[in-house]
Amino acid sequence: MEKKLLNWLEIDSGAIKKNIDTIRKLAGKRQIAVALKANAYGHGLAEIISLLLKNKKGDIQYIALHSLDEAILARKFGWDRNILIVGYIALNDLSAVFDYNLEPTVYNIETISQLGKLSEKFKRAVFVHLKIETGTNRQGIEPGKIKKAVEVIKKYSHLKLKAVSTHFANIEDTTDHSFAESQLNNFNEAVANIKKIGLKPELLHTASSAALLLFEKTKFDLVRPGIAFYGLWPSKETYLSYRLQGRSNKILKPALSWFTRIIQIKDILPDSFVGYGCSYRTTSKTKLAVLPVGYYDGYDRSLSNLAYVLIKGKRAPVRGRICMNLMMVDISDIPGVKLEEPVTLIGKNDKESISAELLAGLANTVNYEIVSRINENIPRIII
Repeated sequence: MEKKLLNWLEIDSGAIKKNIDTIRKLAGKRQIAVALKANAYGHGLAEIISLLLKNKKGDIQYIALHSLDEAILARKFGWDRNILIVGYIALNDLSAVFDYNLEPTVYNIETISQLGKLSEKFKRAVFVHLKIETGTNRQGIEPGKIKKAVEVIKKYSHLKLKAVSTHFANIEDTTDHSFAESQLNNFNEAVANIKKIGLKPELLHTASSAALLLFEKTKFDLVRPGIAFYGLWPSKETYLSYRLQGRSNKILKPALSWFTRIIQIKDILPDSFVGYGCSYRTTSKTKLAVLPVGYYDGYDRSLSNLAYVLIKGKRAPVRGRICMNLMMVDISDIPGVKLEEPVTLIGKNDKESISAELLAGLANTVNYEIVSRINENIPRIII
């Protein structure tokens, strides 16, 4: 007998295809590295890889992952194309770069030296992406250390500078892009210096989703879309900037929907408390539905008494605090609701919809966090 799911995601393959087509159009003939870190932004690494593999190799050349563990899983799931590691790999684990044919992002002299030694030991080429610090002050080699890094790369015949990259700090949070412009200038200066020292990278890349959507001059040879690939806008400011350029607003389609089912219905009296902390108190007779979803599943506790779900195309407000594995919603004004009735947490239900952006606004966070924190144990179903 087939198991009845109580908590599941649906991933719209048609939406993913539409977003790939949009990204390909924006990228032109440039290579594309789709960010699949954080369990493919919560959409499911295995599921998204299975969809990408159905596209011809010319569409997507790279996937970008954060960790070695993610890369090993990606190979296990059948990804046989390029993998760019954007996070850190421990020095003791760098031999895995050769085992799994990875292209690491480097920004420490120690990492570059270790990769060089391993490349000589194994007599195999390793292709590195040197990340430049241009103003984010996160990952990235400082301008004063670039010369030393290039000298170390030149020292080892099997160590190849495949690419030079950077990441923008403030390209999607504002409509004033002057800081992004300054970072781009810093990047171009660093690249010029690298070439003067005697190395010419095959690829330059700086374009995240917002940069890809807004600025042609950030695209260089390869683009790295993340949130846009899943059909979500990086921010309201990015959307506004895009629309102010006179462009269409129907280029992205959200791919993820999240559903659950009602596991209990109960009638409670006026002046009854709901949930931990007695944070909600009824003012009249109330019909509650209990749902098997909580903050362990990724439904943020800060949405307590703020958010709503959709049942039979109607809004059912969240009552009381979100629990670890449970939450309660008010169905007093929704007739005909039954046990195991499907419930929409994110997505469309009749004429109503709940977006990741809406929940992010209520939780005072970003859509990135809403989707990427959905528990990876929840089944993802491709539709």
